[in-house]
Amino acid sequence: MKSIKFLEDNGIDIKNSLGIFGSQEIYNEKLGEFLVGVHTKIKQLIVFMQKKDMQNYKTYVESMGSDAEIYGFTSLAKEAATHTEKASKGDLYYINEHINDLITECNKAIVLIQEYMNGVEEKKIERLSADNTEFVNPTILVVDDSNIIRNFVKKIFSETYKVETAKDGEEAIKILEANKNNDNIKAMLLDLNMPKIDGFGVLEHMRQNNYLDKIPVSIISGDSSKETIQRAFTYDIVDMLGKPFNNSSIKTIVEKTLMVKNSK
Repeated sequence: MKSIKFLEDNGIDIKNSLGIFGSQEIYNEKLGEFLVGVHTKIKQLIVFMQKKDMQNYKTYVESMGSDAEIYGFTSLAKEAATHTEKASKGDLYYINEHINDLITECNKAIVLIQEYMNGVEEKKIERLSADNTEFVNPTILVVDDSNIIRNFVKKIFSETYKVETAKDGEEAIKILEANKNNDNIKAMLLDLNMPKIDGFGVLEHMRQNNYLDKIPVSIISGDSSKETIQRAFTYDIVDMLGKPFNNSSIKTIVEKTLMVKNSK
């Protein structure tokens, strides 16, 4: 592993990232997951572009941009933000013309990370199925398509709370149904932009089944537009936190969400 200054000298916003992760040790520990995520998402984005599936393209490229910003790869984050904007407008022409710009930024990040890590092999991230998971202990549920966000939150609260995760809204709904007859989900952190079923789909399911009455939900999202915020607060949520966030802000919103549960 090279000195962290190697990343700083190559334009990576290390100061901001270390503020988010809390230490260089945790940053280094999670960097391999970001590397795997970039590989996986760029391949999927090419498939979505070819299928002209702008909704899933937007979801994945927005997630890539959010992860890149968290890890300090600002050039990749900016390129991903542009593609997110164009995809939201259905501008397939722009995406076809500029997909190589995004691929170039991904490759730069990949090469830089591999050199920083001295060419270590990518580690595979184990993903456990959340289907039919009934919790037996008081649990915080984190629903986000970014494994980096899920593991980041899990790391923060590993010594104080039981934390379980879902990678999309479909998985979250299965977990909710598996736990509908118990009171073990004490709080939920929910992303809005996810594949399969998005966060609004989860909120609607919860409203229709009266789950919002017993499970307090706070939103964590990279979309801070006025329309999205207004729509989110049409549901009985506790609060909304924008990405990227740091240890302090995520702890605050979790404690606030748990407080609502305890006051009911």
